[in-house]
Amino acid sequence: MISQDKADRGGVNLAHGLAAIDRLSATAVHDLQRMVAVDTSFPPGAGYDDFADLMHQIAAPLALECERIIVPEELWRAPGACGRRTNLIARRRSGRPVLGLYFHVDTVPAAPGWTTDPLQLTCEGDRLVGLGAADMKGSIAAALLALRAAQQTGLSLAYDPMLLLCTDEEAGLYPGVRYLAEQGRLEGHILNFNGSAMPRIWAGCFGLFTLTVRVHGKPAHAGEQRSAGVNAIEAALPILNAVAALKPVIAQRTSALPPAPQASGPLAASLDISAIHGGQCGGQIPSLVELLLCRRYAPEEDFIGARSEIETAIKQAAGSLDVEIILSGHLAPTSDPGGPHWPRWQQALSLGFGYAPDDFARWGASGCSDFGWVQQATGLQEVLLTGLGKPDSCIHAPGESTTLTDIVALAKSLLAYLSAEFCPELSPEAMTLKKDFA
Repeated sequence: MISQDKADRGGVNLAHGLAAIDRLSATAVHDLQRMVAVDTSFPPGAGYDDFADLMHQIAAPLALECERIIVPEELWRAPGACGRRTNLIARRRSGRPVLGLYFHVDTVPAAPGWTTDPLQLTCEGDRLVGLGAADMKGSIAAALLALRAAQQTGLSLAYDPMLLLCTDEEAGLYPGVRYLAEQGRLEGHILNFNGSAMPRIWAGCFGLFTLTVRVHGKPAHAGEQRSAGVNAIEAALPILNAVAALKPVIAQRTSALPPAPQASGPLAASLDISAIHGGQCGGQIPSLVELLLCRRYAPEEDFIGARSEIETAIKQAAGSLDVEIILSGHLAPTSDPGGPHWPRWQQALSLGFGYAPDDFARWGASGCSDFGWVQQATGLQEVLLTGLGKPDSCIHAPGESTTLTDIVALAKSLLAYLSAEFCPELSPEAMTLKKDFA
């Protein structure tokens, strides 16, 4: 049942569209079930073609024109990555201003500890459990639900939607949306779904880069020719100690970005040893160990300096060892993404989720986004942010989940924002047209 205040704020036709979202909500669960079943985990990122196939199937009945854009391999090739980097643009063209709807389609690999199949959506009452359910295939399902309701009710839209279904946000060296931006394929303003379902005004975020460190030893029989071998794992211990010593030094560097309201202190830089791989069996001296280091850096920091600091510490600790250091992932910081569309988006979020004006707060994050690259490539500063993340979503952890209630609320927020009836006095495009014809 659509409340009278919602009808008053947006118009009767929007009220019909919002009611259609409730009626069609089961289609969002079905879409999400199909999306979760496609393994798009990165690394390695081998499932992007299959996911694009699925999205093309779902988009066709919504009269969305689809185009695949492949990132050249020489741009994204890095340790742990394989498979084509297939990005999909699904859009509608009517001459209206364009609203880009950004989603990354990759997930992190399933961590140990899942009690259900991470690639099979599990319904536990209102809760929907599966890898990528919250981050961020559930957001794709919400957007499809909103467009389906608009189509069924014939709702007049203020914007032509352009879905940007992109690769390699989770750990990539060259995210798909960066390539789209650099190729001039982005239009209008953009609603980024890689955020939370909270009453938040985005203030920007940190950057992130990963270094793959390979320490080479020399294999030998572990029992008979120990003097002939060099144990790469043991040889890497000074490097691990040097990184561990640098970790608390880096953690002292804080940012002026406002932290979340519940945070206990300022946002701080970090350095982590995220993975170690080496050795094969007990009878052989290991000849190679590979370390993955993850560095989150504040917008106030310099990437080149941050990278050089780590590499210098590694080289000093390594001495005469044979060591490779490879940049295997990088997301640039996102600077202040504020702009003229935010007030209307806040109103749309309030309609969908029931937030009050006083609920909203502005904060940044030490988490990362690929929109720093978009800002650099296009000069586009404003980026709206939304999503399905909540403190109990278990994003990047076993049991990741969202709720049908939040998918429906996000769909209603998006439908309101797309609607030509909704808060036209807050639409920069509508106000520009009004001035032109005054």
